[in-house]
Amino acid sequence: MVPVTGMLADGGGALRNVGALPYGCAVDPCSPADAPRPADGAALSVSGPADFGPAGDPPSALSPSRAADFMTCPLLYRFRVIDRIPEPPTPATARGTLVHAVLERLFDRPAASRTPAAAREMLVPEWERLAEADPELAALFSDDSERSVWLSQASAALDGYFTLEDPRRLEPAERECYVETELDSGLKLRGYIDRLDMTPAGDIRIVDYKTGKVPREAYEASALFQMKFYALVIWRVRGVIPRMLQLMYVADGELLRYAPDEADLRATQRKLEALWQAIERARAAGDWRPRPGKLCDWCRHKALCPEFGGTPPPLPDRAPVTPEDTEVTISVD
Repeated sequence: MVPVTGMLADGGGALRNVGALPYGCAVDPCSPADAPRPADGAALSVSGPADFGPAGDPPSALSPSRAADFMTCPLLYRFRVIDRIPEPPTPATARGTLVHAVLERLFDRPAASRTPAAAREMLVPEWERLAEADPELAALFSDDSERSVWLSQASAALDGYFTLEDPRRLEPAERECYVETELDSGLKLRGYIDRLDMTPAGDIRIVDYKTGKVPREAYEASALFQMKFYALVIWRVRGVIPRMLQLMYVADGELLRYAPDEADLRATQRKLEALWQAIERARAAGDWRPRPGKLCDWCRHKALCPEFGGTPPPLPDRAPVTPEDTEVTISVD
């Protein structure tokens, strides 16, 4: 792999991890504070959010995470999308939600006040806002001391973010933006992107925040699948291939960066269409086979898996097929 020396480095397929830097010495500031926002007519957002359903996507939709579910284990995909078995939040998923919320709202502040101290001060108010809106989040912690330890972990993740870039030097073009496009085959892609950065020249960087562990080198391609998905959507909407895909592993203080090219995105499109066909075949046959592996120990549906002595619930009845059901949709989140 050829290392990327900046957002605007030439060539596709470049990849590297970058370690932590002191605050104020951020990696590759994408655009100056006065960089223009996209014109209204070119905005990536659409009229309303996608309806992903209570515990996954509607039967005609697929997100990168659900695509990863199917590739990892078709039965897991079934539990989440077909059966829609509820999955209450965990401290880890709630921490990710909180850190994302703080980083999104941090850019509402004037550039000079986007400091580590300001981000830490936002933690408790943001948590209270989220917990008020979701009783399951509010019930996660049995006492204040347990919540305090958890908040300190979220605070450490935010500190890690500031070792990767200086938000005082950035004005994102879009945050938590909803995008949608349709391929020539009729396949629809849609979903949310954490952040879009744009240079005055129109070069685009897609940014996604991660609060989990940075992947080992052997798993970097899997980690980038979601980002290539987003890049394909942007290419279809804007007619421009993003110059940089950037995963920010804030807790570890590392970046995973990739410069896609047209061949990458065409290959991603072929993979998605083939994956959807496989899902449609599984749905038609009612055949959602488990695929045991290293991730089984972390699966929240392990008790229902026949590989471990469990019994899946009966498949829910399928609604009659209508003309609208023949439209294939994939959504990204």
